[in-house]
Amino acid sequence: AGADLIVRANKARSVAATKMNIQSSRSHSVFTMYLTGTNKKQGLEATGQLHLCDLAGSERLSRSQVTGERLKETQAINKSLSCLSDVFFNIAQKSPHIPYRNSKLTYLLQNCFGKDGKTMMFVNLSPTIQSQNETICSLRFAAKVNQCQLGKPTKQVKRVVPSSAPVSPAKVRGGGSMSARQHGRTRRPTIPRGSMITSHKRGMSK
Repeated sequence: AGADLIVRANKARSVAATKMNIQSSRSHSVFTMYLTGTNKKQGLEATGQLHLCDLAGSERLSRSQVTGERLKETQAINKSLSCLSDVFFNIAQKSPHIPYRNSKLTYLLQNCFGKDGKTMMFVNLSPTIQSQNETICSLRFAAKVNQCQLGKPTKQVKRVVPSSAPVSPAKVRGGGSMSARQHGRTRRPTIPRGSMITSHKRGMSK
């Protein structure tokens, strides 16, 4: 099912020809998988997200020579990449404010860059001499990303409380016991403090 979704998303992705590439990606592609695992014996539930991102490369207008709608796409791509670079820069500087909201891409991926996430990036380089400027920019971007330290990720685990918890009998003076219903009233089951344990933390967002 996951592979079928990726194929469908690939077909919907904007692709066009420019002076640089016969088949140029005109948008980013983000595939998100939500995962849930349950340990019924221990009453624990773990959740997580996996983001697979294929970022469109930055373009120089002097080389791509795009106009009209393709020009707007290039500007949007370059702007979102610049916002992503700003996010990594602020993370590396341990800034109290990370500008996730500056683009849709960084806002969508903010959970990947927080203390609850782990991120791996691959940078593709062109071997041609004509693309040496783009190669240098990509290497500088990779060096900036490499300076970021997100810390040790935490597990998103919570204890699952059964919905039909039994009502514990109420103690009666004299050593006997009597249920709450026998007292003439129905008491709600008491859930002990700490029965719901979560490790969810603040989340984040080319």
